[in-house]
Amino acid sequence: MSSPFVQSMLAAAETMPPAHKLLDAQRRERLQAFVEHGLPTTRREAWKYTSLRALEQRSFVAVDPDAPVEVDAAQWALPGVDGPRLVFVDGVFRAELSRLDALPAGLRLQPFAAPAEAKQATQDDMLAIYRQEIRRTRDADHAFTNLDLALARSGAILVVEQDAVLTQPIHLVFAGAPASQALAWHTRNMLLVESGARASVVEHHLGWGEQSYLSNAFSDIQVDRGGTLELIVLQQSAAKATLIRHTDCHLGAAATLRLHVLELGGGLVRHDLHARLAGEGARLDTRGVFMLRERQHVDTQLAIHHQAPNTASDSVWRGVADERARGVFRGAIKVAEGADGADAALSNKNLLLSAQAEIDTKPELEIYADEVKAAHGATIGQLDERALFYLRSRGIPLAEARALLTAAFCRAVLQDLPNEALREHLSTLLSERLPADEAA
Repeated sequence: MSSPFVQSMLAAAETMPPAHKLLDAQRRERLQAFVEHGLPTTRREAWKYTSLRALEQRSFVAVDPDAPVEVDAAQWALPGVDGPRLVFVDGVFRAELSRLDALPAGLRLQPFAAPAEAKQATQDDMLAIYRQEIRRTRDADHAFTNLDLALARSGAILVVEQDAVLTQPIHLVFAGAPASQALAWHTRNMLLVESGARASVVEHHLGWGEQSYLSNAFSDIQVDRGGTLELIVLQQSAAKATLIRHTDCHLGAAATLRLHVLELGGGLVRHDLHARLAGEGARLDTRGVFMLRERQHVDTQLAIHHQAPNTASDSVWRGVADERARGVFRGAIKVAEGADGADAALSNKNLLLSAQAEIDTKPELEIYADEVKAAHGATIGQLDERALFYLRSRGIPLAEARALLTAAFCRAVLQDLPNEALREHLSTLLSERLPADEAA
C-alpha cells in the first residue's frame, strides 16, 4: 500500500487540467516513475544524511489556483531590488503583486500561467522545457524532479536577449501564505541569459505563520557564450515548511555565473545545485551560508562538472548550527577528460554553537584531465578561543565577542556581492539569526 504522501500526490494529479499532448504524456510518465520508485531513503548515498520518513507519512492538499489569498507585499521588499518582479503565492502567479509593466529592452519576463494573449508563447516554452527532460534520470534520487514535471502548474520564464545589459535586479518571489491545511505546490523555472548579455536575479523563497507547506521547485539556468548572470538566492521559508529545490546550470564558452545563497528558514530544506561548465573559459563562483537553530535541517548538494578546457570555479560555503539543528553539505567537483587547464577550488567551513547541533560535510574531487589546479577542504569546529580571548582582552564582553566572530564568519560569503544595499540587508538578516543570548 502506498504511503500517505504518495496518495496525496496522486490525488493532486487528478486535479491537473489537460494540456498539450506531449506535456500530458510527460506528466503521466513522470508520475509513474515517482510511484514506482517512491521517495529516496538514507540507504541512497545522495540522501544519506537526510531522512524523509516523517515526510512520507504526511498528506498534502493541492492548491486551488482560484482561491483568494491575501498577502502583504511588504513581506518581500528588499533594499536595492526595485526592478521587474514576478510573484507566486502558494505556487500561483499573482499579476496584481508583480511588476511587469515597462520592462527594460532585452528582457522577456512572464509566468507559465500567462494571460490568454500569451498562451501560445507560454505553451511553446513549456514544451521546450519538457523536451529537455526526456533523457533525464527518473530514479528515486530524482523523486522530486519527477513530481515537479508531473504536477507543476506555474513558474517563471526569464530571457535576457543577446547583448542586453540590465541595470536593475529582477525579483522572483515564491511565497507561502498562512493556510488552514498543509498545502503542496510545484513550480518550474527557466532562466536564459543569451550571448553577451548581463543580468542580476534575486530568487526569494519566503513564508510566515505556522503552516507546514511543501514547496517543490526546479530551475533550469543557461548562460550562453560571454553572458554574465548574478544570482542571489534568499531562503526565508516558514519554520515548519518543507522546501525542495533542484537547480541545473549550464554555462557556455566564456560565460560567467556568480551565485550567492542564504539558507535561513524552513524546517526541512534540500537544495541540489548542479552546474556544468560546458564551454571553454566558463567561470562559476558560488558563495553560500546556512544559519540554523531549533530543529531545522538544511541539506545542500553542490556538484560542479568541468567539461571544457580552461574553465574555473571558486566556491566558498559556510554553515552555523545551534540548538538541535542539523546541516548537511556535499561539495563535489569533477574535471572531465579533455578539460585541461581547469582551475577549481572549494572551501566549506562550519561552526557548531551547541553540543546537540550537528553538521555533516563531504568534499569530493574527481580529476580525469591534465594540467589541472584543484583544491578542496572542509572543517567543522567551534569559535577560535584565541580570537575570543583577544576580543575579551580589549574589554568586549564574551557574548558580544562570540556574536562578532560568528557574524564575521558568515558575512565572508557576501563580501563580493556588488549590490551594496542588498549586501547590507543580507548581513543584517544574518545578524538577526544569531542566538539571542549572544546577539545581546
